[in-house]
This record gives sequence, C-alpha cells and structure tokens, in this order.
Amino acid sequence: MGIRKLRNQIGRKVKALRLERGLSQEKLSECVDMSREHISCIERGKNLASTETLYYLAKFFEIDIKEFFN
Repeated sequence: MGIRKLRNQIGRKVKALRLERGLSQEKLSECVDMSREHISCIERGKNLASTETLYYLAKFFEIDIKEFFN
C-alpha cells in the first residue's frame, strides 16, 4: 500500500467516525486538542496522522488503533 492510499484510508475512517457521532470538525478538534485545520487535512488525506494523533483519536472514539488501517 502506498503512502497516499494510506493517508486517504485513515482520513476516510476519521471522517466516518466523526460523522457517525454527529460531530463537526471544530468540535472534534476541541475534544482531542488539535486544530480544526489539522483534522481537516487528515480527513482529506493531505497529512498522514502521527502515531500520537492516531492514539488520541482512537482513545476519543473508543476504538483500537488498528481500526484505522482496516
């Protein structure tokens, strides 16, 4: 799997989880102490989320970090 595909996959998963919970990017960013712009870039596949970012997102969404890669 290429890095672009991985970025897009993770971004789609973050967005899906956010929308399932009825959250805006702004509200999610407040909950995980990240900027809205950073969340937006992750969701659009522009930035690859760091391990630390994935950890905090997984903790917030109450999922195993591995779910970002499925």
